[in-house]
Amino acid sequence: MLLTLLNIVLPVFAVVAVGYVFGRRQRNPDMGFVNLANVAVFCPALVFSALIHNPVSLADSWPLILAGALCIILPGLLLALFRFHGLERRTLVLAGMFRNTGNIGIPLMMLAYGEDQLGAIIVLFVLSNLLHFSLGLFILSREAGRWQWLKNPIVWAAVAGVLLAEHKSVLPDFVYTSADLLGQMAVPLMLFALGVRLSVGEVGNLGLALRVNLAYLLAGAVAFALVAGWLPLRPEWLQLLALSVMLPPAVLNYLLCEQYRCQPDKMASIVLLGNVMAVVIIPVVVYITLSFF
Repeated sequence: MLLTLLNIVLPVFAVVAVGYVFGRRQRNPDMGFVNLANVAVFCPALVFSALIHNPVSLADSWPLILAGALCIILPGLLLALFRFHGLERRTLVLAGMFRNTGNIGIPLMMLAYGEDQLGAIIVLFVLSNLLHFSLGLFILSREAGRWQWLKNPIVWAAVAGVLLAEHKSVLPDFVYTSADLLGQMAVPLMLFALGVRLSVGEVGNLGLALRVNLAYLLAGAVAFALVAGWLPLRPEWLQLLALSVMLPPAVLNYLLCEQYRCQPDKMASIVLLGNVMAVVIIPVVVYITLSFF
């Protein structure tokens, strides 16, 4: 079991480590264009391709969709009850709600639970993105968040994938092959970019960052327990949800806080330390989910 666990976790962190080393050697590399291409092209292609090859029935998958939404919203509500000196409530809540479902979540879930779960994994990824660019931005700035999700190409790729999954003959085969090729670049590029981002960050406010990340894990565990006990979820869905609430905070939280001037220095510390802690936490969570679900 230990060897299996290492084979699941180590490749993910190995690619992150390569990005980290590259970032340190290049001294503040500019990944802006690469990240933009990943968000605007490669990730939408991955979402479209995954949904085409792993059709998702919205009627059958409603428990997963509802559970995924609750596993994002409930931690936010729980964390709103916490108080941390010097930390704004919106800073605290944002990173606790939105976890690293892209950079780390997708490759980890695929390796741990099998590529046959990719359709469900993509559902959780798209759902997180939709809420991040709507509810998340609403938390940071009411004016910017209301319709921001409509500008997200990942959302429209998901819509196209769901609509065309049962009608593939509408488009020629080369369209799907092209989407497959583009989508294959997304996951390794996510991990590499995460490593580069970590290489240019500095962890400060360690005590605060540690307490906040422990609060995130507690809120996520409580939310998962409530959802698992309430909704009729398949065992494989429980595995995905259990891992999703234990993932580290998304790097995107830092970028948004920087954009909206919402304590970006403290958010950076929280995100960076959360990703460092994930090296220990994620193998434990994967072991538990593989053993008991």
